[in-house]
Amino acid sequence: MDFLNPKTLPPISTFRIMNNQGIIEDETQMPTDVTNEQIVEWYQNMVFVQILDGIMAEAQRQGRISFYMVSAGEEGIMVGSAAALGPKDIITCQYRETGVFKQRGFVLKDFMSQLLATRNDPGKGRNMPVHYSGRLKTGVHAVASTLGTQIPHATGAAYALKMEDRETRTDSPRVAAAYFGDGAASEGDFHGALNLAATRDCPVIFICRNNGFAISTPTREQYRGDGIASRAIGYGIEALRVDGTDIFAVYQATREARRRALENGGRPILLEFMSYRISHHSTSDDSFAYRTQDEVHPWKSRDNPIALLRKFLEHKGLWDDGREKELRTTIRKDILTELKAAEKEKKPRLSSVFDDVYAEYSEEQEAQRQELRRLMLKYPAEYDADDYEGGIQGL
Repeated sequence: MDFLNPKTLPPISTFRIMNNQGIIEDETQMPTDVTNEQIVEWYQNMVFVQILDGIMAEAQRQGRISFYMVSAGEEGIMVGSAAALGPKDIITCQYRETGVFKQRGFVLKDFMSQLLATRNDPGKGRNMPVHYSGRLKTGVHAVASTLGTQIPHATGAAYALKMEDRETRTDSPRVAAAYFGDGAASEGDFHGALNLAATRDCPVIFICRNNGFAISTPTREQYRGDGIASRAIGYGIEALRVDGTDIFAVYQATREARRRALENGGRPILLEFMSYRISHHSTSDDSFAYRTQDEVHPWKSRDNPIALLRKFLEHKGLWDDGREKELRTTIRKDILTELKAAEKEKKPRLSSVFDDVYAEYSEEQEAQRQELRRLMLKYPAEYDADDYEGGIQGL
């Protein structure tokens, strides 16, 4: 008898292209389909996310929005992987994928409309901040707080894409991609999604952001196996572990995963991007209750995707302190301007509370709508109806 002992097996290696000085040690690993202009754009998008996160987290402390989650330490995963996906691919994600939305076409007004729940929000102000909705513009379905539910959604979408592309015999086949954290990989949805994707050969890419924490629980307390990539093997799925601070490795891994996912009729691929959550889990969390500042500091000052890519750009003569200062000043000014503009926007119509549940209001909904209207008319000082599009008439 030969029992498999995981402690005797070698750990899964981590794919990377840049070293920690931003130097490419093997030029043959570099993507050949990316221009210097695109690399600079990646950097600008990551800096945008960083500054947006800082301003909106501060805005939450000021009471201007109710909640926020930042992406510090994971910007390279989001921007690099989104750049490698196809324009018509279907994406489902969690709540730390601001960079995915930015890379795929979200502009400042889109972000602010959702964060401040204005009438311009496609989600009609129903969801928490940072739970963006941009399927028509970006191919990314609405974010949900329920942990892990987006993973089987991506498997189902991939199976539908496979059937549709097969029927139309398209020359541009599509994949689905699901973003999730290491904590979500402990949910049953993760396991069901992987097993179904494997048995039905679904062209889906499972993108795990292993940032070291599931809220306050470090990975060493979450599981005993070799990360998340090792789980894919048990389901018969190819996997790759990648340095999530290296945007070139992220891009190349996602690009190759997409090619493999579409190969020979389709199959699932899992990517485990290793990173570190520099920030608190959310504005509702104080991470220094369960970790030290000394642990965070190296990742914040040195070992993060923005610092790494900046070193690369400076080595290549594509960036300098002047451009850095100009970029950060411009982005900060634009964000503050759009934030103030969004604060003056009307909220969605009051009737949107009841809309989109059924094709027509049910008797119960209509009764509830009338009762809400009665109360708002009787106690106008208790409600801010004028802040909503159409005022009380919008109900």
